[in-house]
Amino acid sequence: MAWDISKVRNIGISAHIDSGKTTTSERILFYCNKIHAIHEVRGKDGVGAVMDNMELERERGITIQSAATQVQWKDITINLIDTPGHVDFTVEVERSLRVLDGAIMILCAVAGVQSQSITVDRQLKRYHVPRVAFVNKCDRQGANPIRVCNQVREKLGLNAHMMELPIGLEDKLEGVVDLVGMKALYFDGANGENVRVAEIPANMQADADKYREELLDAASMFDDTLMEDIMEKGYNDIDEAKLIAAIRKGTLAEQFVGVFCGSAHVNKGIQPLLDAVERYLPAPNEVKNVALDLDNNEAEVELESVDNKPCVALAFKLDDGQYGQLTYTRVYQGKIKKGEELYNTRTKKRFKVGRLVRMNSAQMEDISEGCAGDIVALFGVDCASGDTFTNGGVNYSMASMFVPEPVISLSITPKDKQAAMQMSKALNRFTKEDPTFQTYTDPESNETIIKGMGELHLAVYVERMKREYNCEVVTGAPQVAYRESITAKADFNYTHKKQTGGSGQYGRVAGFMEPLEEKDYEFVDSIKGGAIPNEYIPSCDKGFQKAMKEGSLIGAPIVGVRMTINDGQYHPVDSNDNAFQIAAIGAFREGYMKAKPAILEPIMKVQIAAPNEFQGNVFGLINQRRGIIGETTDENNTSVVNAEVPLSEMFGFSTILRSSTQGKGEFTMEFLKYAKVPNAVAEELIKKHQEEKKAGNK
Repeated sequence: MAWDISKVRNIGISAHIDSGKTTTSERILFYCNKIHAIHEVRGKDGVGAVMDNMELERERGITIQSAATQVQWKDITINLIDTPGHVDFTVEVERSLRVLDGAIMILCAVAGVQSQSITVDRQLKRYHVPRVAFVNKCDRQGANPIRVCNQVREKLGLNAHMMELPIGLEDKLEGVVDLVGMKALYFDGANGENVRVAEIPANMQADADKYREELLDAASMFDDTLMEDIMEKGYNDIDEAKLIAAIRKGTLAEQFVGVFCGSAHVNKGIQPLLDAVERYLPAPNEVKNVALDLDNNEAEVELESVDNKPCVALAFKLDDGQYGQLTYTRVYQGKIKKGEELYNTRTKKRFKVGRLVRMNSAQMEDISEGCAGDIVALFGVDCASGDTFTNGGVNYSMASMFVPEPVISLSITPKDKQAAMQMSKALNRFTKEDPTFQTYTDPESNETIIKGMGELHLAVYVERMKREYNCEVVTGAPQVAYRESITAKADFNYTHKKQTGGSGQYGRVAGFMEPLEEKDYEFVDSIKGGAIPNEYIPSCDKGFQKAMKEGSLIGAPIVGVRMTINDGQYHPVDSNDNAFQIAAIGAFREGYMKAKPAILEPIMKVQIAAPNEFQGNVFGLINQRRGIIGETTDENNTSVVNAEVPLSEMFGFSTILRSSTQGKGEFTMEFLKYAKVPNAVAEELIKKHQEEKKAGNK
């Protein structure tokens, strides 16, 4: 079959935890004849190809890694990527969205728009991904898809309209009314595989007419001829193909979101959702993709989804299976051919494409080439997540994805020598796979420190070391990633002078430092008349940046400082790069203590949901933790509280919340910002740092 790019859809499924993403993915695989029994979420070969293939994922009931698979629906090819819902694994979502052309956003018919739905929406908007919405779990008690559609408008600010209405709700869910074709759809057979088309039930005709009119009004904003037809003929006699084209136009422009409904669990509503993917979501050649030209000051270059141009591809996910490293790659332009050489623009190394495969749920299929718009996997390539591959004709890099800074760290110690070897293997792999997971050795204590996005994030990696590498480690208490900053302007004037026999060192650096809000660091050169020669200006910049790695209050990295140099002095013989670097470090330290330094701590955006009767308990828990309570909403007997709480106060919170709400409360949190710590806490931190320093010096 010839590769027809207009018949390809690269889509992802993203949503809040427990909205039913993975269940929906499994149904999609089933209806596209990829798996032959719905219940087997396990049929794996250990490579990481079907949706939750990690034992850990199955146990915890959450998706940790995004998985990719390719399916056929009617005459289109769908590359489907399932993404995690838990905020700790947000980078998995980011990297998947980076390569998607469209998305299915799943919402729960009972809970509606939840905290992570808002995060996912923000990510979809950041990468300009058009989407359709699917309100799942319409068979649950308290389900109300129309209310969810209104929430999508209010909370996410999207132009959302019902494309379907449910026939019956909760345990009476029978099927859906298609508002485009004005037909009722029922899902017969043991697994809902036979779609039966029937007339709309008489008791639903009035509702169907009402919501269809709303849909037509919204769609006509994207097509003038459709608007004219409505004005001339009314709402009943409208060409279906014209309506579909208008909705598609609105969806691709990110100005319209069609809302579908059903329940993946009871096999209702998935086939029309697949039709919607074909109808309304873009093909790869309908999406603008940009690369940066490294030979031309990173100027933006628009890529074309054609085969006859130089190859540009992005490695967006690494997976270490039993057959070696698998690199999931999206081809944006040109072709990847088996046996040809590719060039990694980050490492500047060439490599040969030894084996090229397509992931098809439970099996891998060897292929000879991957065309523009396709998602393929390469074997045995040494690279990191986010690398760009070209075939050497161009030196482009894909714009990098947004990677948040880790906010929590843990020390880990292997139990024995064998575990130490396995630990270094595991850490090497995990840091390559996940940019938000970082590791380093503390120079003072010589401990291995791992950093990540939250307690769950690090707990999962510790557990994976144990299972996948048979490596037992002992973890220390979690540590918060504090920062230091300045709160006032201060001058500095520092001379570094070292005169001994032979050549000495000399450099004087003067200027001022001041607080900077929008970024971590800025260097301003205001030297007049060559007080410091041009060749030593970068040395000053380097020295300042070195000094910022460790603050003098608690040894944390320093952020938010603008350094301006306006005077200095050099010696024709004794001045050199090193002398000015040391002078800049000395100048920074001199100015820093005068600039009223402060300690900053990470503040988390926390959302807690619990039954109404526990609202007082939840407020109490937030207040005890130096939290600030924001918006509170009550819905379906559930109280949802939004708050800002310092991360240092959130350790072990899940256990306390459960015991305070009889096990019914749940929470999500994500990093919000850095803020100044209260004086009492700052004093404690400084005292602790000094004690540790003393203990280390003994």
